[in-house]
Amino acid sequence: MTQHGRRIAAYLIALLLLVGVCLIFPRALAFVELAARELRYFWWLILIAALGIWLIFFFKSGKR
Repeated sequence: MTQHGRRIAAYLIALLLLVGVCLIFPRALAFVELAARELRYFWWLILIAALGIWLIFFFKSGKR
């Protein structure tokens, strides 16, 4: 499997996990819906997610 194929597979697995969590825990789905509707109150959630993504790429690039 090529690196591109692995990346696509990882995205699909992450999406399936997200959907699975929302189906297993309906409260998580309610929270996601509330956050989507009331984005102005949950700006910190976007900030934490962006920081997490940045840290992943920061530590990933250091292993070259």
